[in-house]
Amino acid sequence: MDIIISNVDGTPIYEQIVRQIKGLIVSDGLKSGEALPSMRLLAKELRISVITTKRAYEELERDGFITTQTGRGSFVAPRNAELMREEVLRTVEGHLTRAVEAAHMGALCKDEFLDMAATLFEEE
Repeated sequence: MDIIISNVDGTPIYEQIVRQIKGLIVSDGLKSGEALPSMRLLAKELRISVITTKRAYEELERDGFITTQTGRGSFVAPRNAELMREEVLRTVEGHLTRAVEAAHMGALCKDEFLDMAATLFEEE
């Protein structure tokens, strides 16, 4: 599993881990039932504290993305379509918020912004 930690990103390390694992699950890069690395192994690979990986795994479990079985490890939870859709909506909303802020700074009007968004949406 490729997780990249950025020291220049203002986001806490555990949040970077959570965001990337959620992204892998939503994009089907990690399949339902697939085992995740142990907290210790992930901490060793990323050269961070086990406490940090524990916090990330706890948040992923709380949000319903993984399940943890004592003595066996952590696994990708069965896909919940509603949960996956909500995560995608939350991600898109965050990107759109930043795009709207940039549009305001660039003095774009609403119609210009919406035309640009529509054009980009159609290109995909």
